[in-house]
Amino acid sequence: MTRKQKKSLLRIVIGGVLMLAALLAPLEGYWRLLLFVPAYLVAGGDVVWNALRGIFRGQLLDENFLMTVASVGAFFVSDYAEGVAVMLFFQVGELFQNIAVHRSRRSIAALMDIRPDSANVLRDGSFVTVSPEEVETGEVIQVRAGERIPLDGEVISGTAMLDTSALTGESVPRSVSPGSPVLSGSVNQNGLLEIRVSCPASQSTVTRILELVENASSRKARVESFITRFARVYTPAVVAAAVLLALLPPLILQQPFSKWIHQALTFLVISCPCALVISVPLSFFGGIGGASRKGILFKGSNALETVASAGVVVFDKTGTLTEGVFEVTGLYPQGELEKDELLRLCAMAESVSEHPIALSVRRAFGQETAAPDSFEERAGHGIVAQVEGKILACGNEKLMAALGLSPMTPSQPGTVVHLAVDGVYQGCLVISDRVRPDAKEAIIRLRRLGVRQMVMLTGDIAAAAQPVAQQLGLDRYWAGLLPGDKVEQVEKLLAEKRQGEKLLFVGDGINDAPVLALADAGVAMGGLGSDAAIEAADVVLMDDQPGKLADAVKIARKTMAIARENIIFALGVKGLILLLGLFGMASMWAAVFADVGVAVIAILNAMRAMRS
Repeated sequence: MTRKQKKSLLRIVIGGVLMLAALLAPLEGYWRLLLFVPAYLVAGGDVVWNALRGIFRGQLLDENFLMTVASVGAFFVSDYAEGVAVMLFFQVGELFQNIAVHRSRRSIAALMDIRPDSANVLRDGSFVTVSPEEVETGEVIQVRAGERIPLDGEVISGTAMLDTSALTGESVPRSVSPGSPVLSGSVNQNGLLEIRVSCPASQSTVTRILELVENASSRKARVESFITRFARVYTPAVVAAAVLLALLPPLILQQPFSKWIHQALTFLVISCPCALVISVPLSFFGGIGGASRKGILFKGSNALETVASAGVVVFDKTGTLTEGVFEVTGLYPQGELEKDELLRLCAMAESVSEHPIALSVRRAFGQETAAPDSFEERAGHGIVAQVEGKILACGNEKLMAALGLSPMTPSQPGTVVHLAVDGVYQGCLVISDRVRPDAKEAIIRLRRLGVRQMVMLTGDIAAAAQPVAQQLGLDRYWAGLLPGDKVEQVEKLLAEKRQGEKLLFVGDGINDAPVLALADAGVAMGGLGSDAAIEAADVVLMDDQPGKLADAVKIARKTMAIARENIIFALGVKGLILLLGLFGMASMWAAVFADVGVAVIAILNAMRAMRS
């Protein structure tokens, strides 16, 4: 238990013992009052103090104020035991709340441990220990077995197995060797690694994760916002009702004021909205914390609420449903050009581009090429470059059409890259991408969860997109899209969706940022995705597995169900006992259950959201 929890428990125990002693003492009148006052001060002294501070700060009608008025009022009508009991049970509720919040925060706090406090950086021929913030991009750091990697980078020396569970939720270690990218927050399980840093600490994976989680509480769901607005109207209304209950029946019915003041105080205790105000945000907090342990980062409870209503899911293809690891699988020269020469010319044209297709062409050629004299990359079309005195145009059918050429259409499925030299068509090569191993299972699980429609949008040609869509069992797909075309298609899908449905877009590239922002909720495959995609998205899947999207939907729906259960339960019980209180049929003990009992039950229910 924390220090605060121990202090609260001690207050409850001592206050309870003093109250029991006062009940058993054979005293009456002021002597009896004097015995109950210490029990009251121990049990509720801090509540009274917080109520007084709230009055001076303009926060008049909070739960501390309601409890203080009700308990002090009970003393005035000589119900000393009930006055102390109200405070004791209120403290019990606060203790349960504190324990629940602490447990929920622990899942978030565990993430804070993934940021190392130091890094061993190579300077002047030896490794020195400095703060990660002091290490610059391009410097070399050393990570020993058992240490956590402090910064993102690329392995330049050594081999090891990395534990990435803190980032991705996956327990299976990942093997790395020279050339492998590594993420900050991973643990080196064995071996000695030397890593060249690829970005400063402020932009590292671990920093981005912590910022996402820390800022999550600021983005509230509609349900949370409703509860906040409801409490602002509800509390003054019930205070006014309690005043009327204390004054009108005695004046109209000529009954004793003491009876109806007691009922009004009971009414105040019943009305305290702490069960709603505590349990609903706690449900969302627990859901976000539980999801983070599985490598799913919700940027706020509003994102979680949206994902829970997912009815349409739109996927990017390359790097999302497929691995984005392109391989040249077919060469189709035209005329007298040889296959090797076709590949060499394409590699020369693509020598400056960092597009995955360009990288695969250069990897297939496997040799250094001359740098182009001029270079123009046309978005969604391809590349036009001048090399060795020749004008090379390397790209898709749209580029060939723009040059007035009629390209061939190979029967082999895949992405087709055409080549023209000095305005003459010279053939094409076919590049294939591998479908991610868990993509099919992800689609099946999403259907089981009730997602009605799944769509794929891609810039690839239909011949490359159709086999992927068919293999995964997608409902629809559009191919050959420019970034602007993707935005247009998502706008159409948003207009077509059913009432109450939400549209999710899942992507990983910088060109997906506009549609990630346009969708009801954007989901970034964020482990190695682009910064722009992660920034624009509402949810980040840290390990690039489509299957985690189904986990995200399942966690979101469970969390929303728990929040709704708490709202219905709290309002139902309070409404019933408030009604009884209006007619003088509810005792202070029933009021205590309506407040503290309901709050404790709702809090315990909310804690289920942490078990993702």
